[in-house]
Amino acid sequence: MTTPGWGGAPMPPQPGCVRHPNVPTGLSCTRCGRPACPQCLRSASVGQHCVDCVAAAEGAVPQARTVAGGTLRAAVATPVVTYTMMAINVVVYALTAAQAGGVGNQASSLFRSFALVPILVADGDYARVLGSGFLHSGIVHLAVNMFALYVIGRDCEAVLGRARYLAVYGVSLLGGAAAVMWLAPPVSATVGASGAVFGLLGAQAVVLVRLRRSPTPVLAVIGLNVVLSIAIPGISLWGHLGGLAAGAAATAAVLFLRGGDPARTRVLGWIGVGAIGLLTVLAIVVRAGVLLG
Repeated sequence: MTTPGWGGAPMPPQPGCVRHPNVPTGLSCTRCGRPACPQCLRSASVGQHCVDCVAAAEGAVPQARTVAGGTLRAAVATPVVTYTMMAINVVVYALTAAQAGGVGNQASSLFRSFALVPILVADGDYARVLGSGFLHSGIVHLAVNMFALYVIGRDCEAVLGRARYLAVYGVSLLGGAAAVMWLAPPVSATVGASGAVFGLLGAQAVVLVRLRRSPTPVLAVIGLNVVLSIAIPGISLWGHLGGLAAGAAATAAVLFLRGGDPARTRVLGWIGVGAIGLLTVLAIVVRAGVLLG
């Protein structure tokens, strides 16, 4: 059916909206020219653009990224990985305390099953390598490590991005375990997230160097903690130093291995992190063989 126009002349029917064909409209997108109803149009600097053109334009804009390749949107988001690691540590401590019947949790069967004892790892109990990184001998040990993880982890996660941050955390944990395997007494028991936390300290120092800012404050904290690790009995110096070295090396791979374009740079960074993680695992396996031999 046509509508009468001026002078009685019939007007042609209006076209339907490209997204809602049953809705006639006299409007169109000034970018692609397709008919669109008011619901599907967005104001632009020149005319109006349909929602499809708006989405295409947003996808064509490169995302701003941190120095490590993480998106700025993720950098200001909740540090999910840090909070998740903290939650796991707290839950594991609560389980061991419940089993032991008090805050002194070292009598827990879970604690005894996952503490890092090099000779037991050499006997095939490799679950201790990762499990020990989530155990803590007492509420004070847990509180100190979780406070350090809260302070350091949030910044590292913001710069590295969640996936890279989790990878650096894991490599640091493995690096601390490898150092304990090689340098600690074979029958000693080591627990705690300190190796991973020291790895994040190393990561922070590398990030500051990459940003051409002074790493002196972080290095001073590392030095103080190394002195405390030596001076206070019962603290695993080797676990701390191994985690520190592995975390710093993994972060350096992310920040300093450069490709011809951003995509290749990110791939090279992941290859570097994977290589360092593989070296730590290899060191653990080789040491296990030596202890058995």
